[in-house]
Amino acid sequence: MHIREWPNTEKPREKLAQYGSQGLSDAELLAILFGTGTAGKDVMTWARQVLHEANGLGALLAMPAAEQLKIHGLGNARCMQLQVIMELSRRYLASTLEKGESFTRPQMVKDYLAAQLRHQPREVFAILLLDSQHRLLHYKELFYGTINAAPVYPREIVKLVLEKNAAAIILAHNHPSGVAEPSQADQRVTQRIKTALETIDVNVLDHFVIGAGETVSFAERGLL
Repeated sequence: MHIREWPNTEKPREKLAQYGSQGLSDAELLAILFGTGTAGKDVMTWARQVLHEANGLGALLAMPAAEQLKIHGLGNARCMQLQVIMELSRRYLASTLEKGESFTRPQMVKDYLAAQLRHQPREVFAILLLDSQHRLLHYKELFYGTINAAPVYPREIVKLVLEKNAAAIILAHNHPSGVAEPSQADQRVTQRIKTALETIDVNVLDHFVIGAGETVSFAERGLL
């Protein structure tokens, strides 16, 4: 049966109008975004196949365009749509953090950092610079490494903090292996950065480790 022949209660657009976007599955949201399926498959069947091949919506959105293009039916135009959605998500989260909601809605900090770092194929060490009201001043990726290590230099962090006149910072880095558990090296470098910043009265509020499906907070673990 073609999707046009489905009952209205099952059609994605009609469900969106009746229940809102939160009432739709990942496949239904993709079906509305793309509008049409691919040769021989209606849009819902194809959307489910895309999610299966990508190992879920989060993995699909985080994929580099070159990887998205390997999925059957995802041409340049549809890959661009996915990239736009991801960038809009990043900018929405950044604008929220700029308004100072980072500590009334801490999950947004995790979501923002995961959007920035989870797709990275190598380890990236980044910093969120905050003002005295804990509003986001600047996000900066500072250090890059191999698949399992990034060299971190506290003096460069101190230099950036002074340049941006930040009152506090949040650290973050990804684990390309997918395991978010902080290592002993992660804890040591965090302490080195914290000690360096104490000399200029700047607090390290948290350090997030971004894994494949989990984000670990040093503060929540009592590691700061």
